[in-house]
Parts: sequence; structure tokens; C-alpha cells
Amino acid sequence: MKYIDFKDKSVQELNNLLKEKKVLLFTLKQKLKTMQLTNPNEIGEVRKDIAKISTAIVAANRK
Repeated sequence: MKYIDFKDKSVQELNNLLKEKKVLLFTLKQKLKTMQLTNPNEIGEVRKDIAKISTAIVAANRK
């Protein structure tokens, strides 16, 4: 996802999305440890999405 997708959402929506992405990251890490993850690049993508959402939350709080 791109930052543009996040910047127009409310803080509540961003917090919910952040929670979902963190849960997804946790499950991906568990799958990696149990050798069930087929594409380890997914972890990096989710981490980048978490960073983008966090940036959007900070920007929304400054307004």
C-alpha cells in the first residue's frame, strides 16, 4: 500500500489498521519459524506498511 492510501483516513481507522497489520506480522513470523511461510518477503512488506501507517497517525495528530 502507498502512503496516499493512508493519509485520508481518520486516526481511529488508522489505529485499527495498525492493529491488524501487527497481528499479521506476528502470524507471519510464527509461520517463518515453523517453516510454513512460502514468501519471506511478505514480512518486509508488512513492516513497511506498519511504518507508513505510523507516519500517517503522527501526521494526523499534528493537524
